[in-house]
Amino acid sequence: MERWSSRFGFLLAAIGAAVGLGNIWRFSAVVGENGGGAYLVPYLLAAVVFAIPLLILEIAVGRHLRLDVVAAFRSVRRRFAVLGWVVTGSVLLILSYYLVLTGWVLAFFLSALGGGGLTFTGFTGSYWPVAAFVVTTVLTGGIVSFGVRAGIERLSIVVMPVIFLLLAGLAVYAATLPGFGRAASFLFQPDFSVLGDPLLWSAAFGQVFFSLSVGQGIMLTYGSYLEEGTDVVRSALAITVADIGVAILAGLVIFPVVFSVGLEPSLGTELAFTTLPQAFASMQFGGVVAVAFFGLLFFAALTSSVSLLEVGVAAALRTTGRSRREVAAVLTGLVFLVGLPSALSYSALDLSVAGVRFLDLMDESVGAYALPITATLIAVVFTWYQDPDVLTAQVGDGAVRRLVTYLIPVVLVAVTALRLFGGSGFPWQYTGPGIDLLGRLPRAAVLVGLGAGLYLLGRFIARRLPSRVRRRRDARK
Repeated sequence: MERWSSRFGFLLAAIGAAVGLGNIWRFSAVVGENGGGAYLVPYLLAAVVFAIPLLILEIAVGRHLRLDVVAAFRSVRRRFAVLGWVVTGSVLLILSYYLVLTGWVLAFFLSALGGGGLTFTGFTGSYWPVAAFVVTTVLTGGIVSFGVRAGIERLSIVVMPVIFLLLAGLAVYAATLPGFGRAASFLFQPDFSVLGDPLLWSAAFGQVFFSLSVGQGIMLTYGSYLEEGTDVVRSALAITVADIGVAILAGLVIFPVVFSVGLEPSLGTELAFTTLPQAFASMQFGGVVAVAFFGLLFFAALTSSVSLLEVGVAAALRTTGRSRREVAAVLTGLVFLVGLPSALSYSALDLSVAGVRFLDLMDESVGAYALPITATLIAVVFTWYQDPDVLTAQVGDGAVRRLVTYLIPVVLVAVTALRLFGGSGFPWQYTGPGIDLLGRLPRAAVLVGLGAGLYLLGRFIARRLPSRVRRRRDARK
């Protein structure tokens, strides 16, 4: 099995996996929608008490077992292999539409390099979103096909310093804007009266798990390439500090622009592709800022896309025994086919299901619910069912073990329930006054259907394995 060349290489790759659109674009959008600084309280609490312990668990399990996600689940109980495929399938589904968003960022980055002028309406009214999706998919598959050191680590060593430099430069520029003081107050002077809203806590917990890439098998996979003797706790803390630092710095870049041009911070996902390009166009040095901002977004999205694909490639490598390039090519093609409807939904074709664009449907079903499901599976299987002595060897017998064994699974279930029944509805679902539990049943049906679909996908993949490969795998056990 391949290894990272150094702890530094691992840290850059892991930070690259964690730092993505979720930190820069989505974090600012969710903060704006949830009242600014008040959101940071549950966000930081969730990071320290819940995300870090689960991050430690994933990295430690990966390093101890030296296995991909599917094989790691199988090592605990043979019948749990299908749960490993559920996690892997969920990650690839998320990747399928994440690459569409990465394509959008690439298009706006190239437009900024060419002098700007691209509008989101004009972009999505053509077939350029599909072309951009093709480019980002091929680029992601190509990087992963080169392997851990020559592909993923080399990308991270080159790109991550660029990301930090761009972000620091943008933060310095933002500090000169007239709206910087108001932006700082918005971020760091919370209105504690809103902390009683359970949906605020649900949004924060969901964001921190999404942002840190925990619960998706990414850190388990990356941990399997880690050398013995590496301090897992210190590594997890470094990844978390870098991830949160990037998110807060991104807020200090975006909100000064928003306030300086008189916009509302609660515009949500419109910020990146509609509002900010217009703002950049009206600002001094706006063209340079647009290049830096969308370049930052693109490189961050690319490192995250690579980490998502690596989860599936690592599992398929051990399962099939084929070469990395063959496996990467096949999975890249599969992700492209699955993601094509999402790309077409924001194009001239305007592909929709029951009046809802396919990408929105994916995001509000898979994106919203797959992550807490997979995180719960990882937490439960590797704490409740793994040999206690092995678990102790991985994470010790202190607070981390108790948190990942008891508290985190309960919180993940609670967060999922809040999202399901708490009012942050699907785009096609009525959430006005007077809605009751009966009105939420369609969501429950979607969630049950998603879980059943992922389970059947895992069973389908497992049963299609060549018997020769299964015999060879069993012999190795």
